Amino acid sequence: MPNVQLRNTLLLMGASFIWGTAFVAQSVGADHMGPYSFLAGRSWLACVFLLGLMAVLRKAGKTNSAAEPGFWQNRKVLVKGGTCCGIALFAASAAQQMGIGTTSTAKAGFMTALYVVLVPVFGVLFGRRPGVKLWCCVAASVVGLYLLCLAGHDSLALTGGEWQLLGCAFLFATQILLVDHFSPKLDGIQLSFVQFLTVAVISTVFMLILEQPTIEQFRLAAVAIAYCGIMSSGVAYTLQIVGQKALDPTIASLAMCLESVFSALAGWLILGETLSTTELCGCGLMFAAIVASQLPDKKKV
Repeated sequence: MPNVQLRNTLLLMGASFIWGTAFVAQSVGADHMGPYSFLAGRSWLACVFLLGLMAVLRKAGKTNSAAEPGFWQNRKVLVKGGTCCGIALFAASAAQQMGIGTTSTAKAGFMTALYVVLVPVFGVLFGRRPGVKLWCCVAASVVGLYLLCLAGHDSLALTGGEWQLLGCAFLFATQILLVDHFSPKLDGIQLSFVQFLTVAVISTVFMLILEQPTIEQFRLAAVAIAYCGIMSSGVAYTLQIVGQKALDPTIASLAMCLESVFSALAGWLILGETLSTTELCGCGLMFAAIVASQLPDKKKV
């Protein structure tokens, strides 16, 4: 593997590690404050980090010279794209944060990772026809979801938190498709900034209406907010933007799928969470479906 390809793969694995371990920080944050308060805190912090990063890159001359002049590039598309992506990300992140507060980090990580299978499935709406392999991956994911959340329980119904995480996967799939649509026309870091600015504003409004945040809550969750705001929202998304350049998309997808593995390992190592054999089989089946969905089809000779 060429040095550039190896480097970029390692960058994406680093992003996956940060996203996976962030499930622990989100779980800790959910113990001290409401989901909208936590989301607002991490999003405003991400905005500050990304704004500083853009200023540093501009000073270093690392901007797109082909774009329109000025600090903000392609302003009209940037506002439209960032707002659309931000609304989708807010809905997905809020559902995820509420779900994490009611279930384990391992379950949250694997259920959220279902977006990797859902993204190509949503392609049907745009005239694409998924093959047999993809439908098999979807079926395997459903079976894995049953083993992870339902097998061995008296009730066949998902818990409220697990329904929220399932909805979170659909919302993240929508956000990914929106980013895929707007990102070719925009600077990636600027798109990420406007996206998080939108999330910050909306979550702040919901926080003030539905919750009663206090300084003490933010103090207790300060470390979790800092990790999610700077590392997960700021650093990891920047690593993704840089890492996906000049890298085979199949390798990129497989590297980012490791997020679910890191979330389970983090829950085990840091929080002492355990999974039964049946639940581990469900995790394995879901992860196998996620990986298989990203593998290229064999070319006909």
